[in-house]
Amino acid sequence: MLMIFDCDGVVVDSMHLHTEVEAAAYQAIGINITPQELVLRFSGVSDAEVNRILEKETGIAIPSDIALQIDQRKEEVFTQRLKPVAGIRDALVAIRNVPRCIASGTGVNALDHMLEVVKLHDLFAPHIYSSEMVERGKPFPDLFLHAADKMGHTPTSCLVIEDGIAGVLAGKAAGMRVFGFVGGSHCDEGHGDRLKAAGAELIFSEMSELPSLIEQFCKI
Repeated sequence: MLMIFDCDGVVVDSMHLHTEVEAAAYQAIGINITPQELVLRFSGVSDAEVNRILEKETGIAIPSDIALQIDQRKEEVFTQRLKPVAGIRDALVAIRNVPRCIASGTGVNALDHMLEVVKLHDLFAPHIYSSEMVERGKPFPDLFLHAADKMGHTPTSCLVIEDGIAGVLAGKAAGMRVFGFVGGSHCDEGHGDRLKAAGAELIFSEMSELPSLIEQFCKI
């Protein structure tokens, strides 16, 4: 079995930081969107796709350098405030014999930076995959299929751990099993229901539960 982890909201508790910075940047150019709306609508969706959708909806041209501005601000914020998801290191150590990788809508450089900040890079490298590596990001299955191919696994032998609706849809479209995680700071009371409706097989809120869930529901 191959375990495919989303990064933001699953490995690092970062979604509230991502959306805080992104909402401020969009509001500065006249797009009225809140951090909460960004979480609900765009968790796991690539930055380029978010920009395309917002431009289409609002008619406001998004500056070509907005991604650079956001990335620079995120690097500052993450360095100061980013934390790992509670219990993730112990969970990864407990399942250390199970192959694993990261598959995230976040860019490669940002992924490396975040994982280094929270001291988890060593538990995934070099198996860190970004939507920058494929034509279509989540909710399309391309990224998860790319990760499985690179790791030498068939889709049916993969388990995806996701906190985003787009990620759950992508995992299911790839023919993989998906567990929904709702332990991130950005998850509200109804988030688990939304992940379940998108196709998540089960929902859990404590990363410390993951080793026993794998033992109970998966063949290793």
